[in-house]
Amino acid sequence: MSRNNLIKLGFTYDLKHDYLAAGYTEEEVAEFDTEETIDGIANVLQNLGYRLEKIGGVQSLIRKLSAGERWDLVFNICEGLSGSCREAQVPVVLDVYQIPYVFSDGLVLSVTLDKGITKHIVRDHGLPTANFKVVRSLDDAEDTGLHFPLFVKPVGEGTGKGIGPHSRVENNEMLMLACKHQLETHNQPVLVEEFLPGREITVGIIGSGKQARVLGMMEVNFLPHEKSGIYSYENKAHYEDYISYSAPEKSVYEACEALALRSWQVLGCKDAGRVDIRYDKHGVPNFMEVNPLAGLNPFHSDLPIIARMQGIDFQNLISMIMEGATNRLGI
Repeated sequence: MSRNNLIKLGFTYDLKHDYLAAGYTEEEVAEFDTEETIDGIANVLQNLGYRLEKIGGVQSLIRKLSAGERWDLVFNICEGLSGSCREAQVPVVLDVYQIPYVFSDGLVLSVTLDKGITKHIVRDHGLPTANFKVVRSLDDAEDTGLHFPLFVKPVGEGTGKGIGPHSRVENNEMLMLACKHQLETHNQPVLVEEFLPGREITVGIIGSGKQARVLGMMEVNFLPHEKSGIYSYENKAHYEDYISYSAPEKSVYEACEALALRSWQVLGCKDAGRVDIRYDKHGVPNFMEVNPLAGLNPFHSDLPIIARMQGIDFQNLISMIMEGATNRLGI
C-alpha cells in the first residue's frame, strides 16, 4: 500500500450548478467550479491513491464536522459566496478542528481577496505596483491624486468580475461615473489605479516560503479583433475567441520570476497559485494581484495551461501540489 492510501482526504469546493439552480446569476457564481473541474480534480486525487471524500461547500463541511466526520487532510478550493472574508471560511472552520488543508490559510485568503490591502503590503516591501487609491464613496473619487488614465475595478472580486471596457477612464467625469457604477453594482469599495499600458504576464507558482518556485508563465495577447486591450470578465470567460497565450522571452521571464516569487513570499501564500504582472510605460514589471486559490479546470484555467506549456500534464500538476503540501504539513 502506498503512503497516499493511508491518507483520508476531504475535498471542499463550491459547485456552480447548485447555486445557479438556486437562482444566482452566472456572474455572481463566476468563481465557482463546474462538474468538469470537480470531477477532473477528484479523478486525479483518486488516481494518486488518496482515499477521497467529496465534501462540498462550507455549510456541508460544518454539517459533516458536527456529525463527527474527520479527515487527515482537506483539498480546499472553496471561494465562498458572500463577505469580505468569504475565501477564508473553510480554512478557518478547519483550523477550529485542527484539520490541515492544502493551499493558503484564512489570513492570507482574507488579505489577498482585498486588492487594496494586498497592494499596501507589496508596496511596503519595496515591490513595484501601480499607484492607487481605494474609493469607499464618491467623495473619495473627487481628488485621487493619481494621473490619468486610470483603471477602476471592485476591490474584492476575482475572475475579472466588474472589469470591462468601462474600467479604463480618461478624466474626472468618467472616473466618477465608473466609481458610481462599481459602488452600486458590487456593494464594496473600488480600487482605482494608474493604468499600466504594457505587457501582461501571469505567473504560475508551486510551493510555499523559500521552497516556492515558478512553474512557468505566459503572456496574455489580445487577438486583432479584440479592441479593448483589457483582460475582462467577458474575455476570460471566452478566452478562445479573444485571447492567445505565449511564453515570454528570457529577459521578461527573469524579471517577472523575481517579482512574482517575492510577492508570493511576502504575502505568505502556500502550495500553488498565480501572480499577475503588467508592465508600466517605462518597461518595468509591476505587481497587479495574486490568486492563491487559482482556478484548476484541467483544460481552461490559467495554472493548468501554464503547466501544459511546460510539458506538465494535469495529473502531474496536482501531484506536485500535493507533494508540496504534505511535505509542508509533515504528513
